[in-house]
Amino acid sequence: MTKHRVAALAGVAVLVAACSSPPQQQGPAPTPFPEAGTSSAAAPEGSFSVIATGDVLIHPALTEQAEADGGGKIDYRPLLAGIKPLISGADLGICHLETPLAPEGGPYSGYPSFSAPPEIADALKDTGYDTCSTSSNHTIDQGADGVTRTLDKLDAIGVKHTGSARSAAEAAKPLVMDVHGVKVAQVSYSFGFNGIKVPAGKPWLANQIDVDEVLAEARKAREAGAQVVIASLHWGVEYRHDPTAEQRSQAKRILASDDVDLIVGHHAHVVQPFEKIGDKWVAYGLGNSVARHSEPKGDTEEGAAARFRFVRDGDRWKVDKAEYVPTLVRLEAPIRLIDLSTSPPSAAVTKALRNTDKTILSLGADKSGLTRPGR
Repeated sequence: MTKHRVAALAGVAVLVAACSSPPQQQGPAPTPFPEAGTSSAAAPEGSFSVIATGDVLIHPALTEQAEADGGGKIDYRPLLAGIKPLISGADLGICHLETPLAPEGGPYSGYPSFSAPPEIADALKDTGYDTCSTSSNHTIDQGADGVTRTLDKLDAIGVKHTGSARSAAEAAKPLVMDVHGVKVAQVSYSFGFNGIKVPAGKPWLANQIDVDEVLAEARKAREAGAQVVIASLHWGVEYRHDPTAEQRSQAKRILASDDVDLIVGHHAHVVQPFEKIGDKWVAYGLGNSVARHSEPKGDTEEGAAARFRFVRDGDRWKVDKAEYVPTLVRLEAPIRLIDLSTSPPSAAVTKALRNTDKTILSLGADKSGLTRPGR
């Protein structure tokens, strides 16, 4: 996987020199992890960085903005441009595509049964995402056809995906990616599908959370060569900042396994805390990456990017640096997603930072080493 790495963090530009991988036995080539307040960011040899963001939830107002930005053609790239340096600066960018994609030209729909313009996938690719989790409570809003369209489009533009499938064979094959010589797997599961029944004879269409099944897929990924496994989980209660007892219990069970290294969560549409369990991290909920609810609540516009640096620890890999980068959907026209770590000070920025800090650190993650650029 080759990416153009440009990272902007806390107003500090970091220039990254291109490098090639040495022989496999020596590990992958060094890659940077931006550090606030430094002019250079030398990463440990063989490290790699992962960044994950929250729900990509395409409400009609976002499409109207994209049409305005595209002069009549749908173009979501200006909407997401504010986080492009952040996402493209990581070695592995992970998105959560919550909504199924519509046919080219529509028809499109929003809540409660989403069908989003396929142009959002082009914008995600342009922003720097390498892979998307696709299991959510809206995965089968448009049935098997919606799943097929979504995955076909992601394939066509070169974005990896996991969490839904077009066939039993596809569902049985774990997603394992090469990140500068390190084999990184991703698994994706949702708590359910809003009462929609999975079509008869197609139980593989979308993954539903069962801890034993999550661990079984992670184990299969290890058997396929994965050295790191990341679980994307769509769970919790909407608009609730606190993780549920079930989320915390599931996180402990999953991270107790040697087969899973990290959990990133979605669904609540508001940020939830980070927590270190043993020597592993869970981000219970990253909020919305981009959305425009019909009744914005303020905290539904606040999100976070979770960034982790993995380093070799003997024959395993572990996170040695964990960060969160707050984001905000600015709703006044033109609607824009902004990276608060690089945004000029304002009352809205200060408020969003204060709210996000309070929630994300509410379980004491800062005492376990979690940091935020500029804090």
